[in-house]
Amino acid sequence: MVTTTQLKVGSVFKMGNDLFAITKMQGNKSGRGAQVIKFRVKNLLTGTTSDVALNGGDKFEEVELDVRKTNLSYVDGETYVFMDNETYEQFELTQEDLGDNAGYITPEDELEVGITFYEGKPIGIKMPTSVVRTITYCEPGLKGDTSGKSYKPATLDTGIEVMVALFCEIGTKVRIDTRDGSFMERVL
Repeated sequence: MVTTTQLKVGSVFKMGNDLFAITKMQGNKSGRGAQVIKFRVKNLLTGTTSDVALNGGDKFEEVELDVRKTNLSYVDGETYVFMDNETYEQFELTQEDLGDNAGYITPEDELEVGITFYEGKPIGIKMPTSVVRTITYCEPGLKGDTSGKSYKPATLDTGIEVMVALFCEIGTKVRIDTRDGSFMERVL
């Protein structure tokens, strides 16, 4: 058992029949009453995100998830098929299961990702913190528009749109942070 005060970002716990992963700590409040801690959590079984406020003394069952190293084998419509690197077993996840991570991977990358399992069922993936993608479309940057950090929209080879620095052009390889979709650097 784990108490609310021991939970942190990345912790997975069971409340009722649902599994929740903490994605963000939003603060705590203590006063005359009990301590209340606010979290943004993702329901791992349904995929919904919500904000919850939990009392500091509440106890929950902590859940350990199995993680297997896999590679994206192929994409069939909205189904992503991953293959275990050791057993060559294949697992299917929908684009909805992947969420925003679907825009960062393609079968050509041979990028190793971890699939998380709960009771033998795949429920999500763990991406590396950054990936390298190629810009397929962006407007040219305006010369002299460098008064601060200036960004422009760019479409990547996977079809998603991110904000990149003005000096980036079509064909430029860029490193993107998979946690928030932000531009990190140009890759030479």
